[in-house]
Amino acid sequence: MSYFNIDAAAQNTYDAIVVGSGISGGWAAKELTGKGLRTLVLERGRDVRHVTDYPTTMMQPWEFEHRGQLPKEVRDANPIISKCYAFYEGTQHFFVKDAEHPYVQEKPFDWIRGYQVGGKSLMWARQTQRWSDFDFDGPARDGFAVDWPIRYKDIAPWYSYVEKFAGISGNKDGLASLPDGEFLPPHEWNCVEKHFQQKIAGKYKDRHVIMGRAAHITQPQPIHLQQGRAQCQHRTICERGCPYGGYFSSNSSTIPWAMRTGKMTLRPHSVVHSIIYDEAKKRAVGVRVIDAQTKQMQEFYAKIIFLNAAALNSNLVLLNSTSNRFPNGLGNDSGVLGKYVAFHNYRAGISAEFDGNLDSTTEGRRPNSPYIPRFRNLLKQETDFLRGYAAGFSAGRISRADQSGLGADLKQGLLNPKLGGWYVGSHMMGETIPKETNYVALDSSLKDPFGIPQLKIAIDYDANDDKMVKDYQEQMTEMFTVAGFTNIRVRDDHRNPGLDIHEMGGARMGNDPKTSILNKWNQVHSCPNVFVTDGACMTSTSTQNPSLTYMALTARAADYAVKMMKQKSL
Repeated sequence: MSYFNIDAAAQNTYDAIVVGSGISGGWAAKELTGKGLRTLVLERGRDVRHVTDYPTTMMQPWEFEHRGQLPKEVRDANPIISKCYAFYEGTQHFFVKDAEHPYVQEKPFDWIRGYQVGGKSLMWARQTQRWSDFDFDGPARDGFAVDWPIRYKDIAPWYSYVEKFAGISGNKDGLASLPDGEFLPPHEWNCVEKHFQQKIAGKYKDRHVIMGRAAHITQPQPIHLQQGRAQCQHRTICERGCPYGGYFSSNSSTIPWAMRTGKMTLRPHSVVHSIIYDEAKKRAVGVRVIDAQTKQMQEFYAKIIFLNAAALNSNLVLLNSTSNRFPNGLGNDSGVLGKYVAFHNYRAGISAEFDGNLDSTTEGRRPNSPYIPRFRNLLKQETDFLRGYAAGFSAGRISRADQSGLGADLKQGLLNPKLGGWYVGSHMMGETIPKETNYVALDSSLKDPFGIPQLKIAIDYDANDDKMVKDYQEQMTEMFTVAGFTNIRVRDDHRNPGLDIHEMGGARMGNDPKTSILNKWNQVHSCPNVFVTDGACMTSTSTQNPSLTYMALTARAADYAVKMMKQKSL
C-alpha cells in the first residue's frame, strides 16, 4: 500500500503551485510556466474558457428575459452582491451569490467575489495606474503602517514588462505623482472634459486632469496579436467577457499563454484548504485541496507555492495553515497576519450641469474616462488628514424623450429624443490608513460548505476617512465652480467597505519580520518558498487602482523565485 501512496504523491507533484487564477494568479502561471516550471494552477470555481464561456457577450438587450434587470427575488436573495455596479442579468453567472459562500461581518462589509477561472479579471473596471515614490514612501514619511521594503525603482521595470504584454492605453503626462508607462494611444476626450481640463490647468499649478490609463488595446501590437487578442471595440459591456480580448483578463491573455507552454495543469473546482508545512524540512511542501464537487480532500506538492487567491481569501488560507511551528497561521510569527487590512474610500461623489458647448455632443461609447491624480499632501502635510485621494471625472449630454403622448405620438416621442444640456460628475478614491483594528480572522465555530472556518471581517472607516470625504467635496465643488458648472450637488452614500472591491493587506510586505509577513520579494519571512503577490501583500493602498501593481509584483517575484531555485536557494 505504501507504494501506491508514493505513486500518488509523485503524480501530484509539480515544480510550482499557483493558488488562484485571477489577475495575479494568471501572471504567476504565465511567468512560472514560461521559465520552464511544471505548474499546477488551482481555482476554486468552475472553468471559464475565453470566448466559449461568455454566454451573454453577444446578446442584445431584447434577448434578455428581464431586459438586463434582475428579478426582485434574485436581488432579495443577494442583498450584498446586488449592490455591485457590474451585477445584472448579463453578468450574474460571474459573481458569487451571497448564500453560497457565507462569511461573518463583525462590522458591515460587502465582500464582492468572482469564483471561476479568471476570477474578477473578467469583471474588473480595468483602470491601471502606476504607483510613484510618493506612494511607496508614504508610510515612512507620514508615520502610518510600516515602511515598504521596495521603492518605485525596484518595480518600474516590471511595470513596463507587464504593461507591454497586457496592453495599457494612456497618455504620457509627465507627472511625478503618477509615472508614465508603456502606453498604447489614449482614448479621446469630449469637448466638456477638455474644457474642464483647461480651466483647471489655468487655475491650479498642482492639479491635473488627464485621460485615464486603462487595460484596453487601442492599437494592437504584435505581442497582442500573438495572444489572439484584437482591438477594443468600445462596446462597454466588458464585464460580460470580451470575445475580442480587447481588454486584459486572465482568460484572454495569461492563462492561454501559460497553457501553450505545455507546462501548466489547470484544476478548477479546487478549494484550497491550507498550505502543508513540513516540520523536518522547515518549508512548505504542498497544499491541501477540497474538491468542490466531491468534497473529498486531496494533497498536491511542489517546491514553491504562489498564493494568489485574492486578498482576503489568501489571508484565510494562511490563517488556516496551522502546524506546531505555526500555531497561529503560516508565517505568523509576528502576530500581524490578518491585521492592518485597508481599502479604497469610494463614498463621495459630485455632479453638476454645464450650459456651454450646446453645438456639440458625443458619438459612440468609450470604456474609459478622465482621471484626476492625487494632489493633497504630496510635497507636504497640508490638511488635517493623512494621505489623499484621486478622482474620476466624466461628462455627457443629457437626452430627453417626450413621454407625454399616446399611441403613435408616444412612439414618435420615444424614438426621437431631444438633447438637453451637459451633465458632469466625479467620484473619489481615497486612501485609507491600515490599522490593527481593521482585521480578518477565522471564526471559531462557523464553517463554510467545505468545512473550512468562515472568515470573520472587522473593517470600518475612521475619522481620517470622514475628513477626506469633506475635503474632496469642498475641493471638487471649488473646481467645478471654476469650470463654470452649475447645480452642483455633493453626496456621501456611506457605502460599506468592500464595495470598492479594492481590499488590501493582512499579509503585508515589510523589512522587519516582527511587524510584517512578507519580505521585499513577496516571500513569507519564515517560510521563503511561499510567495504572496495578490492584494494581501500590500503594505498601504495609495490612491491608485491596485491591479497593475499586483501584476508587476507577481512577475518580479516569479523571476526571483526561479533564479533562487536554479541556485538551489529555495
